[in-house]
Amino acid sequence: MKRSFNMVNVLLAVTFLSHITWAVKGSSNCKQTDPWEIRPHSVSITEFGAVGDGVTLNTKAFQNAIFYLNSFTDKGGAKLFVPAGRWLTGSFDLISHLTLWLDKDAVILGSKNPYDWPVVDPLPSYGRGRELPGARHRSLIYGCNLTDVIITGDNGTIDGQGSVWWNWFQSKTLNYTRPHLVELKNSTGVVISNLNFLNSPFWTIHPVYCSRVTVHNVTILAPLDSPNTDGIDPDSSDDVCIEDCYISTGDDLISIKSGWDEYGISFARPSTNITIRRLTGHNRNGSGIAIGSEMSGGVSEVHAENLYFFNTSTAIIIKTAPGRGGYVRNIYISDVTLADVDTAIRFNSNFSEHPDEFYDPKALPLIERITVKDVRGDNIKVAGLLNGIEGDSFRNLCLLSITLNVTSESPWNCSYIQGYSAMVSPEICEPLKESIYPKHYSDCYHLSNHLHSSAHRHLSKETMADIQC
Repeated sequence: MKRSFNMVNVLLAVTFLSHITWAVKGSSNCKQTDPWEIRPHSVSITEFGAVGDGVTLNTKAFQNAIFYLNSFTDKGGAKLFVPAGRWLTGSFDLISHLTLWLDKDAVILGSKNPYDWPVVDPLPSYGRGRELPGARHRSLIYGCNLTDVIITGDNGTIDGQGSVWWNWFQSKTLNYTRPHLVELKNSTGVVISNLNFLNSPFWTIHPVYCSRVTVHNVTILAPLDSPNTDGIDPDSSDDVCIEDCYISTGDDLISIKSGWDEYGISFARPSTNITIRRLTGHNRNGSGIAIGSEMSGGVSEVHAENLYFFNTSTAIIIKTAPGRGGYVRNIYISDVTLADVDTAIRFNSNFSEHPDEFYDPKALPLIERITVKDVRGDNIKVAGLLNGIEGDSFRNLCLLSITLNVTSESPWNCSYIQGYSAMVSPEICEPLKESIYPKHYSDCYHLSNHLHSSAHRHLSKETMADIQC
């Protein structure tokens, strides 16, 4: 039985984070909806018969409260207040123009009964459940085709109680793909802030086919050996801002995705304009920031800075494989501090899991204009494992101002890549030895390449309106 995180772990994480002042200092530069915005209508979950004893199932109370508040969506919106208590519930839907507010000592608990998590169709950009063919369980907190949704509070907690799901996964007794803790689908104007998220059954926060998403000042915790408990996974989404977060989970802290093989290629909704700032965290089986491996719809214009990863398997990784297709381009990662990390930078081109036998093995990904600069690290095992695909194009990778204290006698392993470098220690591998300056500065993606307007999204509003919930 796997150990789950509890509120003691949350308090320890918050205390730890308060001492890393550089990682949380500074005001946000992302445009945000004010989570303290006053909605003209407000109710408490207790008004609908909810009992916060941690035992009584409150799914109907949440559903009835949301149904009642739906009448105010065209009257300025509404707020659902969750007071102190332990509120056990199954999956429930959100609505537009809603604030879900958790008090300081409020804990929403996910039911351990799988029948309280409905089974829904797979995402069209995946073609099947991510773990098993067919359908998937719906997330604990779910919304589809929404506008102006805020999930926030006074440092309250949403606990998925995921250990039962981890055990079912590892014993191979699942009937459907595990649920996420929070999933917003095909929605615009989403804010998630000032909360703790614990023990997700699968990925924790999953905005998919969304625009204008802000995740700010959240703590995400799951045991380091919990399977696939990613922190925040923007998926075929644009204009996403992630700031001032602490994440410690069993897999990637942040993983940017855009669909899986032929389904992602056909759906063609990229993830673009992703901003990540002041992120702190660690894991033992994943990475700090990942792109992929499901990146078949394309990933571009990613800007990440002020990152601190410690006791972590891999700091920065791009994951892909033959059959993925798509592209990863115009990525800028800077101001990174590492401590006790196995691999600082990695390209892994051998993620060979595919949705079915119909993928095209000749669909090769295009990886280009990736800039990583101002990285410093102590007790790093390997500086870089940068392996492309023979016959493919992994080009204009630029590394500059990187100083790593590496314990391995072979700090770099590079193949099938092309790029440039400057001021890198230990000495860089042969494919990247050509200097950035003075000839190749323009070949390297950097901040002067302003983030593209979201007006260039590949998915039309008409197509978005047709997505089924």
